[in-house]
Amino acid sequence: MTDPVAPIPDHELLDEPRLVVEPGAAARVSSVVAPVLHGMGYRLVRIRISGEAGCTVQIMAERPDGSMQIEDCEAISKALSPVLDVADPIERAYRLEISSPGIDRPLVRRSDFERYAGHLVKIEMAVASQGRKRFRGLLESVEGDCVRLHRDDIRADEDAVVRLVMEDIADARLILTDELIAESMRRGKIAEREMKQSLGILPPPPPHAKKSDPAKSVAPKPKFKGNAKAPKKKPPKNTKEHRLAAERLRRDDIDPIEGE
Repeated sequence: MTDPVAPIPDHELLDEPRLVVEPGAAARVSSVVAPVLHGMGYRLVRIRISGEAGCTVQIMAERPDGSMQIEDCEAISKALSPVLDVADPIERAYRLEISSPGIDRPLVRRSDFERYAGHLVKIEMAVASQGRKRFRGLLESVEGDCVRLHRDDIRADEDAVVRLVMEDIADARLILTDELIAESMRRGKIAEREMKQSLGILPPPPPHAKKSDPAKSVAPKPKFKGNAKAPKKKPPKNTKEHRLAAERLRRDDIDPIEGE
């Protein structure tokens, strides 16, 4: 995993625009929903309208640090329902669904690409790059207005490393891996603990405690395989043999083997 970037203040993350936006009816819903979410301290991630259960409007949102709890979804649903009823951006009856981005989440802002550097992603371009629109590989870093991707789907005549312009990305999503699941669980536990502390359910951390950074990636510990040199274990110093030898030395006895 790459080294984490310097943390960005929450207010800057809250105001950060999305690089990937929806067209049509979803855009109308976005124009109504985004200001309400912003006022509540949340960021809009994505809006999807599907034919599930007749018609379902899914609103994906998150806190600026990327966390999202069930209580957050409930609060957003209560705040948005009356606003959407008045604005009426959808011409037919629909079911409103509020959700978190999930583990294999979409990446829609620059900070998303920075936060999840070191993880596998799949990207679909709105504008072709190097004659193709679909890419998959390890998200290495953000360089200027581009993301640097080390591809794992290359052919013999293609470059492994590509730079994709962020504004030309139509869809980007994390790929589910064991490392991603572990990191998501860590961030979720941190967010849950901080929420309980703010509500007084848990005592606040002591002043000297170091605050965890949810944006920091945790690289898996290296495993020693094959001929790799593993750290040598120190020999034990308090075995039965050592104790017997010490007792013989105390009695000025001679080791029967050495004395023969």
